[in-house]
Amino acid sequence: MLDGCHPSSSPCHCEAYGCQYLQAASGAGAAAMAELELQTREVLEGKPPTCNIFKQQYAFNLFSHNAPVLPNGYNEEEMKMVKETRKIWNDSNVKVTATCIRVPVMRAHAESVNLQFQNPLDEDKAKEILKNAPGVVVIDDRAANHFPTPLEVSNKGDVAVGRIRRDVSQDGNYGLDIFVCGDQIRKGAALNAVQIAEMLL
Repeated sequence: MLDGCHPSSSPCHCEAYGCQYLQAASGAGAAAMAELELQTREVLEGKPPTCNIFKQQYAFNLFSHNAPVLPNGYNEEEMKMVKETRKIWNDSNVKVTATCIRVPVMRAHAESVNLQFQNPLDEDKAKEILKNAPGVVVIDDRAANHFPTPLEVSNKGDVAVGRIRRDVSQDGNYGLDIFVCGDQIRKGAALNAVQIAEMLL
């Protein structure tokens, strides 16, 4: 989606990337989408939900990604994100952490991302970079409390970015928080988030 600059050659240089990855039913395939729809009807009708794809109720619920949990406490999907981020950035030293959650959304994944920089980057400059990035639409209207949603990006090729703000846990402009939504059927959501982060580096 984006031809971002290589992070290690960037003036900001990302030192750490933290992500809460909110995965829609579509990430598990058509059968999971059908089961979410079925469960929604069943729960609203007061019936026990059918749980064939996942081992627990998906409708009106969220839960840790169903990938096997590894000895380090991360599941396979989370460790895949760690490895893919380092590989895409060609930087084995970047600190990466991820938490993957299944959410009862039919289509389009979302990510809450925290970026930590070696050199400062303020939110205004970040917004300017993102607004000029191909394949990205910025939805960041604080006055109207309007930010990206899965519904707005479903069946679309662009990735929406919003909630662009300075990380107040850091002194100065050394950290940013952003929220990203993208239709992973149109393009891999994990790659989307990494490429968006590259645009800020």
